[in-house]
Order: sequence, then structure tokens, then C-alpha cells
Amino acid sequence: MNNDTSAAPPARRLGPRPAFALTAGVIGLCLAASALPSPLYRLYAAQWHLQTSTVTLIYATYCFGVLVSLLAFGRVSDTWGRRPVISAGLAGLLVSMAVFMCAPGAGWLFAARAVQGLATGIAISASGAALLELHQGGDPGRASRYNVVASALGVGVGGLLGAVLVQYAPGPLVTPFLVLAVLIVVLLLGMLGVPETVTGESRTGFRIAAPGVPRQIIAPFTLAGLGIACTWSIIGLYLGLVGTLAPALLHTQSRLAAGLAILALGGASAVPPLIARRRAPAVQIAWGALALTAGIALMAWSLSAGSAALFVVASVVIGVGVGFGMFGSLRTVGAAAPPDRRAQVMAAFYIVAYAAISLPAVAAGFAVRRLGAVQTFQIFGAVIVVVSLGSLVPAVSLYRARARSRAAAAVSATPTL
Repeated sequence: MNNDTSAAPPARRLGPRPAFALTAGVIGLCLAASALPSPLYRLYAAQWHLQTSTVTLIYATYCFGVLVSLLAFGRVSDTWGRRPVISAGLAGLLVSMAVFMCAPGAGWLFAARAVQGLATGIAISASGAALLELHQGGDPGRASRYNVVASALGVGVGGLLGAVLVQYAPGPLVTPFLVLAVLIVVLLLGMLGVPETVTGESRTGFRIAAPGVPRQIIAPFTLAGLGIACTWSIIGLYLGLVGTLAPALLHTQSRLAAGLAILALGGASAVPPLIARRRAPAVQIAWGALALTAGIALMAWSLSAGSAALFVVASVVIGVGVGFGMFGSLRTVGAAAPPDRRAQVMAAFYIVAYAAISLPAVAAGFAVRRLGAVQTFQIFGAVIVVVSLGSLVPAVSLYRARARSRAAAAVSATPTL
């Protein structure tokens, strides 16, 4: 009689594909939860007489919460395991939804966004690392592709869902968070069936270690950091100002205007990973920089001309640039990260991303009171264009270095007579 049961997989464990899809869903839900409050801020401001600077600080609290979480817990899942860390992040996100629903004043919004940021930072770094490991064959390109698609659709659907529920649902300051809470519970239950990807030998228990970048991957990480900084900067700027810009340009007071604009950008961001997955990551980052430059220029033009059609086109072009830039950046860092330090490197990567999405948005929130939304977007957009064009230099350099390396390897593999 064979008493060895270790070879039998747990009966309730999901297969690689559903586990992969569920983990990608965690990333999408985290991004949806971050975008969903955007259409609600005007309601909060009107109900509680909040100034623009206060609303901006509430938004910033979330971003800083993510940064603190990544700095403190970025590598925990490398040693504790992906599944328990992702579950802990989802549980924290559920708590933040409850605080939102019960919020009687602005102070509670600060608390809700802080908890949401901490929970998101815990969940996304572990989920990003788990995606790289759940795909059989360890193809970082496929994992990065679905990471970007989930993130893009999360932002787009979250913004639209918030706008629709605010416009039509009863209890507009409660219902959106109740819907998200139900989805979080579903994902929490689903995580019970996700297999653990960190081996028993690597799991040393709960241990805090700061995010970091191994010296040997500094060059690709720098390129990936520039790519994600540009794309997430424009997302932060767009989410911060679209609630003012979209209704004015589309000549409507409906809150759906901002939600549809966010969906246009987020939906367009999901396309590049699906149609250009065979291109080199450095090429994708370069294409993203060029598309962002074109989209921001079109957006500045549309704001000056007051053109609704041009505003929609610009949102789509910016979205395409975001998709290319995010996909290329994630592929670059995913391929370069050592297997035993994936969560640590992903945490460092997301620190760059959330610093990029928070700092310009906070600065723009204060600048908009003096300059107005149009001029604020044009000035901050111009800075993003400069950085985007600057990222072309390391992208071309890395692409040429990889091409020379492949050529040298091909020559060395050719048999000599």
C-alpha cells in the first residue's frame, strides 16, 4: 500500500489557466478600485464643501499608501508565498470599501484611501510576480500582456462603473463600493483554489525586505522605469483633470462624460499588447513614447480649440501610447528579474509607477486652482512629452545592444569547416 500522498495535487486547486486569469483579475480589480472614486469626488466636494486641494490630497493619500506598502512589504511574497499575500491585500481592500461606505466626512475618506493604497500595494506586487510564475513555460511576454490588459481594462471599467452608478444608482456614495466589495469577496474565495508558486524551500516565513534592483539588471530596469513613469504620469494627470475637462468639451453636465473618457483611454490601452506582442520590448517602449507625444499634442490642441471630437481622438491615441509603454516596460522588467527576487523587483517597478502617477497629479491639483484645467494639462503634458522623447535614447541603445548580442551568438553557433 502506497502511503505517499504528496504527489496528488490538492483537490480544490485550480488549473494554471483559471489561476492565471484569477490573478490577472486581482490586478484589474485593484486598478478599477483606484479609478472608481474619480467620478465621486465632485459629489464629495459638493456635499462636504471640500476645496480642490483637499480632494487632491485625498487622491494622493492612496498613492502614498501604495508607495509605503511597496517599500515595507514589497518582498514579503518572495518568502511568505504569493497566495497568502494576495489574499491579505484583498482583505485590506475589502476593509477600505467598508470605510468608504460608512464615511461621514472627509477624514474618513483619507482613512479609506490610505487603507486602499496599502492593500493595493500588497496585492499588485505579489500578483505581478505570480503571473510570471503561473504561466507554464515562464513566458514573461504573455504574463506582461495580460498584466497590461487587466490594468488597462481595470482603469477604464472602474472609471465608467463609478460614473454609471453615480448617475443612475441609488445611494451613489455607497452603491459603487458595495459592488466592488462583492467582487472582492468573489476573488478572495477564488484565491483559495490558486496554487502556490513559491516553493517550500524558498518560503522562510514572514520577512520584511526593502524593494531593490540587482546590479546586473540596472540598464533594463532604467528603461522600464522611464517607460512606466511616462505612461502612469499621463494616467494620473488625465484622471485628475478629466472630471473637469470632459463635461466642458462634450457640452454636458452628465457624470457619464468623465466615465466614458476614462473608458476610451483605458480601452485603447488594452489593444497594443494584443496586436504587437511579437515586437521587441524596447521597440514597444519607443512606440509608446511616440504615441504619447502625439496624443498629448492632440489633447493640447483639442483643449485650445474646444473640439470634442479631437478630445476623444486624443484620449484614444494617449491610450495606445500607454498600452505600448506599459507592455514594453513590464516585458523588460519581467524578463530581467531574477526568479528568487521577482516580487522585490516588481515592487521597485511599481514604486516608480506610483510615484509617477501621484506626484504630477498632486502638483496639478494645486496648480489647477491658479492656472485652470486647460493650462495645467498643457504644461504638465509638455513635461511628460520631454521625458517620453528622452526615453527613446535608452530604448534604441538597448535594442541595438540586444541585436548585437544575438548576432554574436549566431556567429559563435555557426559550425566552422
